[in-house]
Amino acid sequence: MTPEPRARRSFVSRMLGLAFVLFCFEVGVFLVVFPWLGIWEDNMIPATIAPWLADLWGNPFFRGALSGIGLVNVYISFVEMVRLVRN
Repeated sequence: MTPEPRARRSFVSRMLGLAFVLFCFEVGVFLVVFPWLGIWEDNMIPATIAPWLADLWGNPFFRGALSGIGLVNVYISFVEMVRLVRN
């Protein structure tokens, strides 16, 4: 019994997959880096829109959680890139 060949993905499907990979990677890198820059503290969101967020916004544990979510996004982008290359 011979294995059946896998169906090839269409060009549009591959391009959408690549766009998803790039989006996840960019969001991930942004979330890893941006909370630790000086501009993060000068942001107007906690001061004007939601003053009750000011304490949380400057908390290092919150920044670390955002960086962790960013690392998960980077990991997802690499896994999806491997999946795209294999298909």
